[in-house]
Amino acid sequence: MIDFHCHLDLYPNPALIARKSADEEIYVLSVTTTPKAWQRSSAIAVGYTRIRTALGFHPELAHERKNELSLFRKLLPKTRYIGEIGLDGSPGQKAYFKDQLFVFSEILNASANAGGRVMSIHSRQAVDQVLDELSKNPGAGLPILHWFTGNKTQLKRAIDMGCWFSVGPGMLFNAKSKKLVTEIPHNRILPETDGPFTTIRGKTATPIDSWYVIERLAFICQKSVDTFVQQIKTNLIEIGELAFR
Repeated sequence: MIDFHCHLDLYPNPALIARKSADEEIYVLSVTTTPKAWQRSSAIAVGYTRIRTALGFHPELAHERKNELSLFRKLLPKTRYIGEIGLDGSPGQKAYFKDQLFVFSEILNASANAGGRVMSIHSRQAVDQVLDELSKNPGAGLPILHWFTGNKTQLKRAIDMGCWFSVGPGMLFNAKSKKLVTEIPHNRILPETDGPFTTIRGKTATPIDSWYVIERLAFICQKSVDTFVQQIKTNLIEIGELAFR
């Protein structure tokens, strides 16, 4: 199965999680939070054909790590995936929003200049601003909104712009989130765990738990698990084709 947003390098034993994911034939997008973390995180995936390491620059760290933008640009040719990137408008981050906007805009511009990338994007309490920036950089690549928490109007705008969505534990039980999930086109949805920052059945989520995410998604969308699994596999193939176009 697929875990399209997981912080593999932030588990206590990343090598063990990588091996178990490989044993279960789980495809993993291992996102990173800073450019400096990418090299070390990539090493975890060596030898595993189903793990891809995304080059990230988390918005919560933008104000502290602006000097790593040059490193981001240097590393960009080495991967077809970038993430976790984006904006965060939550109360504790508003003081740094200008820095976030600067870093996010620079990343989108660099991605566009590099021919586009598959992007895993954080948009907590900043959906409109994220979509505004994406609209200014249409060549940046394929935006996949991770853990979407916007409203129905914002969801429609994102869909109209061609965004995809990765859905994980945080969206599977809340009534508002479940309603939003039913509005997402099935051919633009991917499962995620966001491990190790989430729990499933009282335990830290790992990529293997993507099976549970799929089961819940199928239930919410009123589809059989087999039907939904086939749709997700089709979606992953399309992502792969877009990544290496």
